[in-house]
Amino acid sequence: MLQDEHVPSYGTTHLVPLAIFALGLVGAVWLGRRHRTAPGPTRFSRSAALLVPAVTVPFQLYDVLTDFDIDTTLPLHLCDLAWVATTWALWSHRAYPVALTFFWGLTLTIQGVVTPSLGEDFPDPRYFAFWALHLLIVWAAVYLVIGLGKVPQWRDYGLAVATTVGWAVVTASFNHVADTNYGYLQRKPDGSILDLFGPWPWYVFEEIAVVLTVWAVMTWVGQRWASSRLRRPSRGSRRPHGRSRPS
Repeated sequence: MLQDEHVPSYGTTHLVPLAIFALGLVGAVWLGRRHRTAPGPTRFSRSAALLVPAVTVPFQLYDVLTDFDIDTTLPLHLCDLAWVATTWALWSHRAYPVALTFFWGLTLTIQGVVTPSLGEDFPDPRYFAFWALHLLIVWAAVYLVIGLGKVPQWRDYGLAVATTVGWAVVTASFNHVADTNYGYLQRKPDGSILDLFGPWPWYVFEEIAVVLTVWAVMTWVGQRWASSRLRRPSRGSRRPHGRSRPS
């Protein structure tokens, strides 16, 4: 039986995806580390790249064909762009889409995992589409950056900021014309981290400031981690103790 109520935060239909999410994070790190020495995208990475649209596009088409609603159906939420970036990043391992997946996935998309704003509960198809979309994006970010070690550079940070600001301007303009709320740029979703901020429009500017600061910290920490990993000698390069014998 389909339910029309919101998914209860930390109820059964929220806790089960959270448990799957946690297991997937462990698997993403483990697989990434195993694939770190590969010269390019592995068969797993490209298979995962194909999986993302294979899972998300049919659900989006189903939504358009069966219950089109201009307030929710158009692909204008940032997660709708994030799965495209994720597909590109997994397929190519290029720095720009990897950075978008990393920044969007681990700060914005993950909010939907922790505090889902979902009007359809299990077993509605939108319930499965929501969780598939959000979990795959975050898992991909962890696999690519923490697992494979593809840490964004400061240039990638700047490109990600410019892309996100461009999306916000376009989406906010559409919201104003069509009286919609894509990206939650017009109204806060119920029970989200945005409740910590002020009223509209101030919470939008506060969110932008917080997000850009967090992304900068993530970049700085990532660069420090990458530098320390490069300085760390590999096991094969360590010299044995004692004097070396002349050849």
